[in-house]
Amino acid sequence: MSGATAIDTNVLVRLLAGDDPAQARRALTLLEAGPVWIPRTVLLETVWVLRRAYGLADERIQEFVAGLLAVEGAGIEARPEVDQALAWWRGGLDFADALHLAASAAATRFATFDRTLVRRARPLATQPPVVPA
Repeated sequence: MSGATAIDTNVLVRLLAGDDPAQARRALTLLEAGPVWIPRTVLLETVWVLRRAYGLADERIQEFVAGLLAVEGAGIEARPEVDQALAWWRGGLDFADALHLAASAAATRFATFDRTLVRRARPLATQPPVVPA
C-alpha cells in the first residue's frame, strides 16, 4: 500500500490494552490519520500477545480484529485470507491455525498432527480440508 505507514504489533496492542495511555492515544492518532498497512504477521502476533500476555478472551480479541478490518484507510496484507481466518476462528479454530489454513487455499489438503485442529475443522468444511498427517 503505497504511502502507508506500516504498524507494529505493539501499536495494535496499545490500542486495545490501553496499559500506557500516552502510547494508546498515539496509536489511535496514527490509525485515524491513515493510511496504515497491517501485515498479517502483525495480526497473528497481536492475537497471541493479547491472549497470552494480557489474558484477553478470544471474543474480545475477535471484535478488535474485526474492528481493525473495518477501519477506513487500513490496508491488510492478504485481506481475503485474514477475513477467512477470522471466520474460522469464530467457528472454533485457533487464529494461528486458521490463518495458516486460509493461506493454504491452493492446496488440496492441510496435513497436521494436531487432532484438535482436525476435529474442529471438519464441521467448518474448510478449503483445503484438514487431514491427519
